[in-house]
Parts: sequence; C-alpha cells; structure tokens
Amino acid sequence: MMNFDYVRPASVADAIAAGSEKGASYLASGTNLLDLMKGGVSRPSRLVDVTRLPGLDRIEHLPDGSLRIGALVRNADLAHDTEFARSYPAVAEALLSGASAQLRNAATVGGNLMQRTRCAYFYDAGSACNRRWPGAGCDALKGENRLHAVLGWSEGCIATHPSDFCVPLVAFDAVVEIEGKGGRRELPLEALHRLPGDAPERETALERGDLIVALRLPAEAKDFAGHARYIKVRERTSYAFAVVSAAAGLRIEDGKIREARLALGGVAAKPWRARDAEQVLAGAAPDVACYREAARAALADAKPSGDNAFKIELAQRIVVRALTLLPQVRRIAFPRCPALPSRPLQERNA
Repeated sequence: MMNFDYVRPASVADAIAAGSEKGASYLASGTNLLDLMKGGVSRPSRLVDVTRLPGLDRIEHLPDGSLRIGALVRNADLAHDTEFARSYPAVAEALLSGASAQLRNAATVGGNLMQRTRCAYFYDAGSACNRRWPGAGCDALKGENRLHAVLGWSEGCIATHPSDFCVPLVAFDAVVEIEGKGGRRELPLEALHRLPGDAPERETALERGDLIVALRLPAEAKDFAGHARYIKVRERTSYAFAVVSAAAGLRIEDGKIREARLALGGVAAKPWRARDAEQVLAGAAPDVACYREAARAALADAKPSGDNAFKIELAQRIVVRALTLLPQVRRIAFPRCPALPSRPLQERNA
C-alpha cells in the first residue's frame, strides 16, 4: 500500500474542497475501498474521511411523502427500520441479501452506491483491465468469465455491478443528491452508473470532488409495497454476490396489472431497468404466461460475453419467479432466524 494523506473535514464544503484534489478518494466505512488499497488496485494519494460530517446520517420522511436517506446511514440501520421495511420491502430485502451482518453494520448507503465491480481481473493488479488502466485491454474477455455481463457490455469491459441495494432502487426511481464544486444537483440513480462503451474507466457520472450526500425514494414507490420482492441467486448459501437477481413490483387493480417495475442485477455494469418488460406487464392479467413474455422481453438484447450463456435463461427464470411470488406477499416481517438465499424477509399472512 502506498503512502497517503488523511484528512477529516468538518463540513461538506470542506470535504468537497479536499476531495477535489487530484488523487483524492472519499472514505466512509471503507468496506470496499480499503480492500482495493491493500491489493494495490486503488492507490489514492489522499483519503478524505467523511464519517463525521453533520446531517448525513438521518432518515427523513419528507412532506411530499418521499423518503430521504442520508449517505452515512448504515445499511443495517436502514434495513431494520420498521417503517422503511413496510413501505419499501424489496429495498429492505435487497439490503439484507448483501454481504454479512458485520459488513451491513459498517457499510453506508452512499458507499454501497459507489462500490466497484468484483471482477477477478479488476482485483488482480497483474491482469489487463481497462477499468484500472485505460487501454490495457480486458483479460476477462478470454478468461474465466461465466459470471460476467450479458447486457450492455463492450469489447473494453464485461464486468458486472455488484450491488444488491441498487437494483430495487433503480426499479423504483430513486434519486441521488450530489454536492460538488458547482453546488447541489440531483440525478436519477439509473443515470449514476455508466455502461462501459469505449471508456470503461468512467464508472459513474460523478465528477472529481462530487460527494453523494443523500438518496431519495419517491412517494410513488410505496404504491408497490403490497407486491414487491427482491430475488437473488448466488453460488453459495450466504455472503456471496448475485449471479443474477431481480427486483419486481406490481400495482394490481381489478385483477389487472396497472403498473409494473422491474430491474435486474448481475447482468450488466449497472443495475438494469427492464422497461420493455414493464410495458409487457402493464394492463395484463397477472399470470405465468404474461410473466414469461415479460422475462423474454427483459433479456431480448442479451448475448453471452464468454462462457455465461446460462445467465440469460437463469435471469429469465428469476424474473418469472419474482413476479410469481408477488401476489403472495401480504405483510413482510423480519424473521428471527438467519437470512437464507433470496429469503431475508419472511412472508406472513395478514
């Protein structure tokens, strides 16, 4: 690990000034950044500790019915907030599907949004990776790539985005609040992460010095609370990233789907909003035939990036499974037993 400066600003303005310097990185819990530094993958010359910034650790219910979540709110605190879990069950389910209890107790909302790919070639400083070193190439293209992207990938990068949390956030139109040198601005979370294209090193839409200060969920997302799920398939029982995942929500009226939301994880360099599938679902009867048609629409543009063709069918099956489970959801409660794969919340009859 290279030497670096460490600063702890007292205000957001001071943090942005320090974070705007070349080579600076923001530090919250460090659950991802410190691992990257230890492996020589990330080499910041300055760490700007934002953990003591005032006002960023609050969960606020706004007058318009939306929910504002400070960037320093811990994942576990948010997931176990009773009102939050009742209003946004798929988001709480995604939070509890990620990492271990110890990491959830430390990790922050803002840090979760900014975590980087878990591609093994990105983590190996001896491998060619365009994300680490633009123009170096992508060893994953001809390497071990069964877990890599099937949507939105390019010859420059086939990595996937690792977050569980971001998948339902994209499905339910979450907005990110950003402070930067030019002041405060807002950005749909769907636009925060970038597809690789010919610039894989540009992973997000943030500029140097930009600091995520909050995340906001619109009031309309609550309309899906009665029929919302997050389903994750992983290669071992726990503490593993998604091979594929799906966040789904339906608003059902008079036996028809009035509105649908669907996003996929583990299939692209960003959480993938499946808008074509949502259009298939809207106005249809909630049945398996419709769900299968929506699943095909969600993966219509998918193509293997190597030895991962199975992920296309698997993603379709997960879409169908998530949608099939939705009408069964009545009330979500937290079980006392440890979380099992894709079942961190327990369904109970009302």
